[in-house]
Amino acid sequence: MNDDHDDRDDNATDPATEAFVAHRNLLFTVAYEMLGSAADAEDVLQETWLRWVGVAPDQVRDQRAYLVRITTRQSLNRLRALSRRKETYVGPWLPEPVLTAPDVAEDVELAESVSMALMLVLETLSPTERAVFVLREVFDVDYDEIADAVEKSPAAVRQIAHRARRHVDARRPRAAVSASETRAALESFRRALETGDLQGLLDVLAPEVVLMSDGGGVKQAARRPVIGADKVARFIVHGSGKATGVLTVGPAVVNGNPALVMRLDGEIDGVLAPLVENARITGLYYVRNPAKLTRVRSETLLTLR
Repeated sequence: MNDDHDDRDDNATDPATEAFVAHRNLLFTVAYEMLGSAADAEDVLQETWLRWVGVAPDQVRDQRAYLVRITTRQSLNRLRALSRRKETYVGPWLPEPVLTAPDVAEDVELAESVSMALMLVLETLSPTERAVFVLREVFDVDYDEIADAVEKSPAAVRQIAHRARRHVDARRPRAAVSASETRAALESFRRALETGDLQGLLDVLAPEVVLMSDGGGVKQAARRPVIGADKVARFIVHGSGKATGVLTVGPAVVNGNPALVMRLDGEIDGVLAPLVENARITGLYYVRNPAKLTRVRSETLLTLR
């Protein structure tokens, strides 16, 4: 009798854990969109959990809102520390790519919110502006809840939201394109890359294309953006020609959008995420820093709900 009772206790999940697990994917997505770093987002979730277990769940009216508030505050603290780290980063800093399920590419709202292009725009906001923008524009959190999370008045939050939205709208990609259009441009790019076809690359790259590469000072990468189709094509062909093993290129869905994963002798060597407009590639984000490639091996679950 007692043994059975003990087994039931072992298998039971306490309410605090249940609530946290139920909202974990949402909390990770909030932290990741605020930080652009999956590793830091995981650390934020640990800190959120430690604070959450100190709270009596039955005393919390809206557990989801409460958990989002803790996550936001922890993310803001970390975002300020990250800003200082980025000042000493070698070369361009790109968000940490995460492998996502193929169907995320069909969820236009989610795919755009975690795209490399938008994440880079969010990097130009102040920490508070970024938190307000992400909570309001991406997760549709009401102004009073955001005010609690960022410790500002609702009126101040409305002003910050307006300023951040204007800033992002001026810099975000002009027109959203379908995942299939991006895949088509990326497939043309991949074929040209695999065959070393310089003209094929020039055909799919927009004249004003910009390539940013992030090696973190560990892997070879351009220290500043490479601008223009001819320079970008030559940089890519030259780089792939210097590979010291068998380089293979395969399609994947990264940050909710079609991308390419580069492998050298079967090991992940980099992720190439494109920005496509009018059927041509206008932006290429190439992450080679090994510390940023750990989340490309298995899918990360992201959600806006």
